[in-house]
Amino acid sequence: MSNKFSTKLWAVVLLLASWAGGSRAWAQQDKQFSQYMFNMLALNPAYAGSRDVLSATALYRSQWVGLEGAPQTGTFTIDMPLNRERVGVGLQVYNDRIGLFNETGAMASYAFRIKMGNRTTLALGLQGGVTNLTARLTEVQLVPAGVSADPAFAQNINKMLPNFGTGIYLSNDRSYLSVSVPRLIKNRLSDYDSGINRAVVRRHAYAAAGFVVGLSQVLKLKPSMLVKYAEGAPLGFDGNVNLWINDRVALGVSLRKNQFYSFTDYTNDAVVGMVELQMSDQFRLGYAYDRTVSRLGQVAPSSHELMLRYEFGFGKSKILTPRYF
Repeated sequence: MSNKFSTKLWAVVLLLASWAGGSRAWAQQDKQFSQYMFNMLALNPAYAGSRDVLSATALYRSQWVGLEGAPQTGTFTIDMPLNRERVGVGLQVYNDRIGLFNETGAMASYAFRIKMGNRTTLALGLQGGVTNLTARLTEVQLVPAGVSADPAFAQNINKMLPNFGTGIYLSNDRSYLSVSVPRLIKNRLSDYDSGINRAVVRRHAYAAAGFVVGLSQVLKLKPSMLVKYAEGAPLGFDGNVNLWINDRVALGVSLRKNQFYSFTDYTNDAVVGMVELQMSDQFRLGYAYDRTVSRLGQVAPSSHELMLRYEFGFGKSKILTPRYF
């Protein structure tokens, strides 16, 4: 193999293993976020309308800084309630880049919201949309000149992949429970005239929960967790604790772990520090710093994530208490 085998190519091969399903370690395909608790519409369509106002969130993640071709992810979501908050609608657009791969997509969400009490709502959600996947595989240099190239890299990919997903979201002012499968269709790229015959879109499932505990009039503790499952991959866990100060500033820490071989055998993936600033009743700013503690951290130890949220129509007539989720 040529000396030109770079870290960018390593990232491409990593993703190819993910799409082909040839390795348990790399079967996670969906986008990863440390601030998942502030970006729930990207995980669960039933979240649409849950904040009771028109809410727009932008998030950008730069993962594994220092590794050429590492993931760069941006998402924008907007959602709102309709019909006296009995229905929620939303839209998610995103772009995810890794190496020579680029994935751009849009998903429209619909949530039917059922009041279970004065403050508790059960939402049933559906989403549908399309993803454009491109890969410049012919630009990869795998072998020295004069030697036959690997046929898997003989042609580029440019495919439109339709999909839909579903989810359930149970919430009140102080807690939430979320279960979702954002992509139900297992698209095979070979069905769309691709040269990578084994490549397939894996189903991903997410379960998340969180609640708020009042420590005093000024301090509130907000633990949350996220369980991630991808077909052919071990389980992933994110555990987070945020301390809110006067409902304006939050300081948090998370631990991300991945299942290794059994339910009792886990490896630490990253430790995350985060800060959230409620700049005004309408505007929120968030930042997360990941420190990779797995072996990958020897090459690319850091990841950064920035979140911006703006809510329209915020007022006492619409929101009686601060929204923590």
